[in-house]
Amino acid sequence: MLNRRQMLAATTATLAAPRIARAQETPGVTASEIRIGSTNALSGPVSAYSVISRCTAAMFKRVNDEGGINGRKINFIVYDDGYQPPKTLEQVRRLIEQDRAAFLFNTLGTPTNNAIHRYVNQRKIPHLFLATGADKWANPQEYPWTIGWQPSYRVETQIYAKFMLEQKPDSKIALLYQNDDFGKDFINGLRDVLGARYGAVRSASYEATDPTIDSQVITLQGSGADVLVCATSPKFAAQAIRKVFDVGWRPLTFMANVSTSAAAVMQPAGVEKGVGVITADFRKDQNDPAWADDPGMNEWRAFMRQYLPDADLTDNNYTLAYGFGITMIQVLRQCGNDLSRENVMRQATSLAPLEVGTLLPGIRVSTTPTNYKPIRQMQLQRWDGWSWARFGRVIEGAEV
Repeated sequence: MLNRRQMLAATTATLAAPRIARAQETPGVTASEIRIGSTNALSGPVSAYSVISRCTAAMFKRVNDEGGINGRKINFIVYDDGYQPPKTLEQVRRLIEQDRAAFLFNTLGTPTNNAIHRYVNQRKIPHLFLATGADKWANPQEYPWTIGWQPSYRVETQIYAKFMLEQKPDSKIALLYQNDDFGKDFINGLRDVLGARYGAVRSASYEATDPTIDSQVITLQGSGADVLVCATSPKFAAQAIRKVFDVGWRPLTFMANVSTSAAAVMQPAGVEKGVGVITADFRKDQNDPAWADDPGMNEWRAFMRQYLPDADLTDNNYTLAYGFGITMIQVLRQCGNDLSRENVMRQATSLAPLEVGTLLPGIRVSTTPTNYKPIRQMQLQRWDGWSWARFGRVIEGAEV
C-alpha cells in the first residue's frame, strides 16, 4: 500500500512531462545536467593513478563539447582521498549528501572502495566501474549496486600460476603483496591453482604507507625462490623491480597489471632492469609498434592530442581510463531520458559486447544482471626494455 508521500510523488510524476519528472525524482539530474561523483588518490603514495580521473574528466568534456547526453551536460566531481579509506568515506558522503551526485563512477582503490561499499549499497546508489580489480566487486547477490570493470586480480593471478607451473614445474615461489584485499586476491589466486603446494610459498607484505619494500625483497631473495609474484601498486612495483635487479636476484617475475605503466613504473625502475618481467593485460600498449596504425588507438591518440596534449602517452593508465570512460558514456546513452538510479544500474548491467578501441583484439566489455565482470580475458606480455611484447593467446578467466 502506498503511503501519503508515495501517492503524492506518483501523482506528480503522472502530471509532469517524463523528462522533467526524472529530473525532479533523481538527485543530481536536471533538464540540463547529470552530476557524477568520484574519488581518487590525487595525492599520496598511489597518486600515479590520478591520471585516470584526469582522462575520464577530459572524456566527459568532449561529450559536453558535442552537446552532452540528450542535451544534458555531465558535471564530473572528483575529490582527493589520498588513498585513505576514512577520507574516502568522508568524501563520498560529501558527494552524495551535499553535492547530491546521481551516482558514483570509477572510485579508485581496493581498501578505499571497501570503506564505502556497504554505505552506497544500503542507499541504493549506483557504484559503477570501479578503478580496482578486486574479485569482490562482482557479487550481485549481496551488493547489487556495485560493479567493477577490469579483470579480477584473482583471475589474473590464476593465469600467472598456471603459466609458471608450465614453465617451472618445480619452482620455489615468493609473493610480495600489499596488505589489503588487493594483495589477498593474489594469495587466493595462487592457492586456487597451486592447491597444497601453496603452503611452500614464501610471502612478505607491505602497507601502502610504507616508505620502501627493500627489506621485503631481501627477505624473499633469502628464501631461495626462483619465481616472484608482485601484487604491488606503482610506487612499490618500481621499487621492487629496481631492488631485485640491484641485489643480483634473477627470478621469473610476474607484475600486477595495474602496475605496468612505462611512465609510472618501468622508467622509474630503470627500463633495462625490468627486462623479462611478465604481466597479463587486456589493453593495447601505446609503445607496441603493432598498434602504430590501429584505428582504435588512432582514435585514442586523436582524443589525447585535443584534450590532454601534455599527457605522457607511455602511461597505460590513460588507455585504461579511456575504456572506463567509453563504458560509462555508453551506459548514459542507453539510459535515454530515464536517468533514475534504478535504470542507470539496469543499463550498466545490460551491456551487449562493446568494442573499445584501446582493448586487445577479441576482448570486449559485456555485462548481465548476473555477471558483474565486464572484462574477463587477458593475454600474457613480457617487458623487452621498450614495450610489453604479447605472447600466447587471449585467455578467458573461466578457463583457469
